[in-house]
Amino acid sequence: MTNIILCGGSGTRLWPISRTLMPKQFIKLFNDKSLFQLTVERNKKFCDSVFVVSNAEQYFLAIDQLKSLSNTSFLLEPIGRNTAPAIALACFAMDAKEIVLVTPSDHLIKDESSYQKVLAQAKTEAEKGNLVTFGITPKYPETGFGYIEAEGINVLSFKEKPDEKTAQEYIKAKNYYWNSGIFCFQAGSFLKELKLYSPEIYKMAKIAFDNAVKDDMIRISYDDMQAIPEDSIDYAVMEKSKKVRVIPSDINWSDVGSFDALYDELPKDCNGNTQHNQHIAIDSKNNLISSQKQVATIDIEDLIIIDSEDALLISKKGSSQKVKRVVSELKKLDSNLANIHVTAHRPWGTYTVLEDTPGYKIKRIVVNTGKRLSLQKHFHRNEHWIVVSGTATVTVGDEVKLIRPNESTYIKMGEIHRLSNEGKIPVVLIEAQVGEYTGEDDIIRLEDDFKRVDKK
Repeated sequence: MTNIILCGGSGTRLWPISRTLMPKQFIKLFNDKSLFQLTVERNKKFCDSVFVVSNAEQYFLAIDQLKSLSNTSFLLEPIGRNTAPAIALACFAMDAKEIVLVTPSDHLIKDESSYQKVLAQAKTEAEKGNLVTFGITPKYPETGFGYIEAEGINVLSFKEKPDEKTAQEYIKAKNYYWNSGIFCFQAGSFLKELKLYSPEIYKMAKIAFDNAVKDDMIRISYDDMQAIPEDSIDYAVMEKSKKVRVIPSDINWSDVGSFDALYDELPKDCNGNTQHNQHIAIDSKNNLISSQKQVATIDIEDLIIIDSEDALLISKKGSSQKVKRVVSELKKLDSNLANIHVTAHRPWGTYTVLEDTPGYKIKRIVVNTGKRLSLQKHFHRNEHWIVVSGTATVTVGDEVKLIRPNESTYIKMGEIHRLSNEGKIPVVLIEAQVGEYTGEDDIIRLEDDFKRVDKK
């Protein structure tokens, strides 16, 4: 059995912790482990291999968090086209009889004993050629999930996210389940049903897969990916197929899809506040507090306070589903706060923006051992590099030189350059950019170890 892990989500409902370039599945929220790491660890106990579908940015985050790359494959999507195309592309890479377990990368399952049992039931049904989904036994009338109406393991219908009254009726009926977004089937069975009910998705996904670059990973071209119709697996197949089965699953599951859901999963003190070493709570109860600063609260209850380096969120508990509306507003303002943290993770290391002012930007850059940035140039800025620790190998034009701690170098606008770390410890340096424009898109990559060469 192969675990197909879908990594494409951006986690907008957990902003400002989660950003487009560091989404919630890679944030280490639970005992210094991310939801992605927990997903891999959990399913490797039951699956022979892992197949990760992600975009290029999340590929590097996934590689960084995997303990081992053995029996792990990757497929990179240049743009997202929802779950049906993603799963189809993964299934084209497998033997038709291979059983696949399709899971999101950002769900939490704490009852692994029950999980093992429902997986065994699902595998049995999948071997019969059925498409299996996992219906979570509902604990309360949740309006943020879709529902599955069932008779035994036979699916009667899929329901959209209900209002409060309808959700209460579903709970009373006792034959409705939360739609978990977890699936199990033979790769060939899924593709056969996809071809029957969504033939255009099947056709264009097949063309995209056949045209893909297949070396150390499978890479789909932008044009081929864009040509695939966008649709979810539910709409494209599951709501239409006659071969769908549901396995009722009481597995202590959460999609951690909001701060209210996250609050339920985190350890708390005797007053119901999430545990925080730098929180002084004076007559304050039942609050979710996340901050790297000292926080003091007085006479407050049932609040969510999320303080990051560059943004502050304050919400009433029960209203955190509205956080995605904040992200929508930030995007309307063309704000980078929706996309990236102050510290950005790159395939070679990290950079932290220390100051960003019209005319100049200052960064702290860390280049990991054995890594190097792309061979590149800029059209609108000059750069000054001052090494703080480690020894940097710097290429400027045809010249290659070593820059040691407390030494510096200068790269003029338009010059081709590269920064490498050939030493045994990380290189830490301060970069001062000076120019009329210092945006991250002022970069032309000429060569790159991570296949990010600019087509221009």
